[in-house]
Amino acid sequence: MAGGAAFGLDSGIWYLDQTKLQQAADAAAYAAGLEKRAGGTPEVMLASARAAAAANGFKASLGDVSLNAPPTSGTHQNDKAAEVILTRREPRYFSQLFDDSVITLRSRAVAHFENASNACVLALDTSANQAAYFSGNSTATFIGCNVMTNSLSASSIYSQGSTRVTAPCLMTTGGVSLGALVTQTVCESAMVGLPPVADPFRNVPEPTIPGACQNSNGATLQPGRYCGGLSINKNVNFNPGVYIIDGGTFRVNGNSTLNGSGVIFYLANNATLAFNGNTVMNLSPPTSGTYSGMLFFGSRSNATTTSITVNGNAASTMTGAIYFPKQPVSYLGNFQGANGCTQLVARTVSWSGNTTLKVNCAGFGMGALAVGGVVKLVE
Repeated sequence: MAGGAAFGLDSGIWYLDQTKLQQAADAAAYAAGLEKRAGGTPEVMLASARAAAAANGFKASLGDVSLNAPPTSGTHQNDKAAEVILTRREPRYFSQLFDDSVITLRSRAVAHFENASNACVLALDTSANQAAYFSGNSTATFIGCNVMTNSLSASSIYSQGSTRVTAPCLMTTGGVSLGALVTQTVCESAMVGLPPVADPFRNVPEPTIPGACQNSNGATLQPGRYCGGLSINKNVNFNPGVYIIDGGTFRVNGNSTLNGSGVIFYLANNATLAFNGNTVMNLSPPTSGTYSGMLFFGSRSNATTTSITVNGNAASTMTGAIYFPKQPVSYLGNFQGANGCTQLVARTVSWSGNTTLKVNCAGFGMGALAVGGVVKLVE
């Protein structure tokens, strides 16, 4: 009778501790899910999970916190979910007189986020004023996709002059300052104070730079490394593949025509772009593989002070993603991708051209740029 009473009393204590442990696991998984949505590394997610667990009474000295992202079990084993498992070593109080084996409690929770919408333009800088800047006598129309900025600035999205911007929604972590005509076809007003969006291309590896340098002469160029820049003064065809501009400037002078499908231009060692406005460019990215849908890729090691200017005219089609995570990009000229399929992800974005961008571009190997989304506990 004494032994039964001892186990009964301890079991009641363990049940209460198990309930508290599950509450801590739920909070930890939710915190990890928030970091997951924002593009945090596993280390950052785990740190947030541990902090949330501790804030809910979990003592690290009595157990452990583990993280799986994506989860290794359950119904949400995908890249939008985070699984946290807490274990706690329980002391025996009354029953230790009859049994000295270790009691370990375990609680598991999974948080998952759903995307709210898609973007055509995403500015990644978290503090810049005018991270997305629309100016001049231009018209920018976004069909089925939004403009999103991660900057906390009160003027994170800024417009002035005679520019006209039409989009389903303007979305930002900070605020907006709109001095020009802006039409939002879905939202009644700009969505401000949103959580930051993860870099959608953060997991795309940078190309390996080969040792040999390619010759830039000839009417047809081959993939490879172009040392000290690449200068085009004529009509040129690019065979499919990865073109590495290793330093210098990728310069295209006026009255030139560039043709290439299945191509990607990777700019390394602070390489820049200089396209004359009279240039005609008919360029499109690979539609499968590692660099599917990506046309321009700026190295993540490039200096943040090195600006990029993308220019073209109404006869140009530059299809694909323009990705410069560390550099400001100026989008000039009256051009767009085939069927409006252009995406722009950069440190900051300055826009002063006439264009119409759309979201349904899977035929060109381009995935949607997901923004927003609600984090919730699902397991």
